[in-house]
Amino acid sequence: MDLDDLLLKTSRTFALAIPMLPEPTRREVSVAYLLFRIADTFEDATTWPRAERIAALNAFADAVTKVDVEGLKALTAKWLLKPPHQHAGYLELLKLTPEVVGTLSSMTPGARDILIKHTVRTSKGMADVVARADAEGNLQLESVEDLKAYCYIVAGIVGELLTDVFLHDTPQLASVRETLTKTMVEFGEGLQLVNILKDTGDDARDGRAYLPKGVDRDEVLELARADLDAASRYIDALQRGGAPKGYLGFTGISVMLARAALKVLENDGPGAKVSRLEVARLMGQLQATLASGASMLQATA
Repeated sequence: MDLDDLLLKTSRTFALAIPMLPEPTRREVSVAYLLFRIADTFEDATTWPRAERIAALNAFADAVTKVDVEGLKALTAKWLLKPPHQHAGYLELLKLTPEVVGTLSSMTPGARDILIKHTVRTSKGMADVVARADAEGNLQLESVEDLKAYCYIVAGIVGELLTDVFLHDTPQLASVRETLTKTMVEFGEGLQLVNILKDTGDDARDGRAYLPKGVDRDEVLELARADLDAASRYIDALQRGGAPKGYLGFTGISVMLARAALKVLENDGPGAKVSRLEVARLMGQLQATLASGASMLQATA
């Protein structure tokens, strides 16, 4: 199983960002992303009714808890009888679910426990979200607080997972633990809000309305900007704590691309994307910042 190949087939941003990380963090974060992507595939299962999505999320959480590779082989065969999605990359990943979960067995106990804990939390949380939808899986969030609660389940927990992994693999970061823990949820929330704003049209076609009724879009844009400011402070704390450059590159490009996407969305509306030329420019800017040791706070602002 080629983790990098699966990343390329299932994510644009993370396929760029994760390879910057040093080992063993790179492998741990790669597996974590793929585990969360599998859970996302069940939550977003456009061809499954609500009950099937909930059952799959709970079964996946239980199998991850036990690192039950054999049990997952039978479950995966069942899930693929009626594929939950049409995305070729997601289906290839789903087919390899037993192998992805099996990689947990070769990790250190500390890293394995972190990945299991947070994968189970987000999977169970997604099952609760799906349970709120109608029988066909259509969902409407009702308020900004509701939106924030949803973002926590699917992305805030990612910020917590990354922070736990970083602190586990790089003990000197304990000196900036307080700042990291204060901003880690907003980091994840900000990235997710940008995705929600970008994908409004696609989500509506699939029966999902994450932007609450009666809430001005500008209010959500402002919340995303504030969250990305917190994300920049998170990266600054990593830098002050002596994190490897790969940590700064991984988190930095994620925030830089999110800010660029937010700017395009404000100018061009939902569905607008950052051009490949702009992505290349931002990657060059990031590499120059890392090489010079300049402030990541300024680079990601």
